[in-house]
Amino acid sequence: MTIRATKPEKVDAVVIGAGASGAAAAKVLTEGGMRVVALEKGPWRTKETFGGDELANVNRYNLWPDPLLNPRTSRRDTESEAEVDLFCPVPQMVGGGTVHWQGWLPRFTENDFRLRSIAGELPGTTLADWPITYAELEPYYDKVEWAFGVSGQAGANAFESFRSRGYPCPPMPQSRYAEKFHLGCEHLGWNSFPTPQAALSQPFNGRPATVISAFAQQHGDPSGTRSSALNVFIPDALATGRCDLRADSYVRELTVDSQGRIKSAVYEDSAGVLVEQEADVFILACGAVETARLMLLSTSSRFANGLANGSDLVGRNVTFHEYSASVGTFEDPINAWAGGGYVSASSFQFYEHDDSRGFVSGGHIAAAGVGIPLPINWGLPGRPTWGAEAKQNDRDYFSHSMAVAMVLHDMPQHDNRVDLDPNVKDAWGLPVARITLQTHQNDIDQGRFLVDRCGEILDAAGAKQVDRVYAEKVTGNCSHQHGTARMGDDPALSVLDRNCRAHEVDNLFVVDGSPFPTATGANPTLTIMANAWRVCDHILSNRAS
Repeated sequence: MTIRATKPEKVDAVVIGAGASGAAAAKVLTEGGMRVVALEKGPWRTKETFGGDELANVNRYNLWPDPLLNPRTSRRDTESEAEVDLFCPVPQMVGGGTVHWQGWLPRFTENDFRLRSIAGELPGTTLADWPITYAELEPYYDKVEWAFGVSGQAGANAFESFRSRGYPCPPMPQSRYAEKFHLGCEHLGWNSFPTPQAALSQPFNGRPATVISAFAQQHGDPSGTRSSALNVFIPDALATGRCDLRADSYVRELTVDSQGRIKSAVYEDSAGVLVEQEADVFILACGAVETARLMLLSTSSRFANGLANGSDLVGRNVTFHEYSASVGTFEDPINAWAGGGYVSASSFQFYEHDDSRGFVSGGHIAAAGVGIPLPINWGLPGRPTWGAEAKQNDRDYFSHSMAVAMVLHDMPQHDNRVDLDPNVKDAWGLPVARITLQTHQNDIDQGRFLVDRCGEILDAAGAKQVDRVYAEKVTGNCSHQHGTARMGDDPALSVLDRNCRAHEVDNLFVVDGSPFPTATGANPTLTIMANAWRVCDHILSNRAS
């Protein structure tokens, strides 16, 4: 590999990662007049390359990172041996995880930003309040919802916090399993509501209504009608003429100048040539795992332990959520796989913290088809997974069942972290991310409580059999990542300030899930995008002053 003789022209900002947060950043900054280079490790794919091939998408890494090129390692504690695995994978391509998501976009609540004040100290954790409030983020929730054309029903969630206005589109059509969910909640006297979705229930802003398909979760959208960073924020950024999006660009390190400011991003292009891109501002949007990894890879005489890591907090306090469920079987066919993840129903009945439960916080409960990730991969312990018995099981069980699932609010812990594996390297010869993750007892207690509530909904809806699938550890199966560069007011306790600028590097910002002090119990992507918009508004206002 050689460095090009002529460096590309210096620009106003480099955004590293073109997923949900990076695409949002590129849109806001370019619409604000800045010249932006967006560097994305993965390819720039079009809707014509997506489809409903379950084996390709789920089993053969069509959308997931190739584990031979992009391995990770994980271990349960510092005394254990790390094993190579695909821990908490997120698609590495333009659009990132929004390419294959269900698109559930609930807002956090006001109390999510002050849980430490509400719940108090939880031994063994680093529970902390956020340095920002819901009120500060609310205008940006609204901006993202209206940019995406989110389908939902304002006020239907009895526990939601205040809103500037309603959703741009009414809820998506109700499926049979959403009906069962609402019925069960009604019989129990619990509130339920249509899950806000990144899908269009009707034409919006020049785009047609979203095509409802079983092939949603873990599949790209060949119709191009689903709302995502790929088909909303990226086109918006490109339309300004100020965004240079470079796919297949693997960033190896960030260099610093004599003043300790970032000078450039050094990346390897698709031809294997090293390129050095200079800018005034650098924004990390790689996901909490890869953002921490890049910061730790970027060592120098000034930052011997990694960029902006004088506090030794880069990579620490990582959280991942966990997805677990109860599964109910009904006499009548539910056909939960029909429509995939587009059509669902939710409850925040057990979302807020309640001292009487004996654990901290709660989580989002929602209806979901057992067809995630669709029939070839579906199975329950003790049931046949191949042959004639499996086919009969599909007829008798699969088409008559549905899941009610929960999002676990796992607690941040100092020793739960992302660092560099000393033994394993990726295809580019650099150390891979190593995840050290021990499950706190609060996570186990909260998860069992929520799965039991999921089961009660199914019982109340008339299920003839309910299987409760308890999560005994956090596995990263949600593909949600947070906390590795938490924001806060005290540089000794945080990596970033309240505007997600590094305390130690004044031209470095982080806008993915890394700044989150807590994971909360809800799907994070709406908040990630809203916060990215907020941070970039701050960058623009400082530039103008």
